[in-house]
Amino acid sequence: MKILGIVIWGLMMTIMAYAPAVAQPTKQQQELRGEVDTKSGKKVRLFHSGTQDVRKTICVGDVIPVYREVYAYGAIKRTEVGKIKVLSYLGEHYIEAEIVAGKIRLGDVAQKESAACLVHPAPDEE
Repeated sequence: MKILGIVIWGLMMTIMAYAPAVAQPTKQQQELRGEVDTKSGKKVRLFHSGTQDVRKTICVGDVIPVYREVYAYGAIKRTEVGKIKVLSYLGEHYIEAEIVAGKIRLGDVAQKESAACLVHPAPDEE
C-alpha cells in the first residue's frame, strides 16, 4: 500500500512538472483577435454588401442595435451588446458610425430589419 501511494505521488508530481503554464494574452494579441471592447464615443466602420437594399434600410442618422453571436451548446446565441449611430457612407461597401452605447468588438453584427453589417475598427481609431 505504501508503494502504491509513492507511485501515485510520483505520477502527480510528474504531471504537475510537465503541465504547461497558461499565459495571459497581451493587449496586442487581444486586439488582433477582436477581444478588446470599443466604448461609447469611438468611431467604427461597418462592412455591408453594397446592395440598394442596405442603402434603403440604413440611413444616415439611424441608431442601430449591435449583436454578438456566440456558438454555444450546439446553437448560436445572439445578444445585444450596444447601439451605433450611422454617420455617413464611405464608398460602396462601408459605413462610418459612432458607438452610442455598449461595448462593441470586432466581428459584432449591426442589424436593422434585413440589412446586416459587420463591425470593423475605424483606421484612425486603431
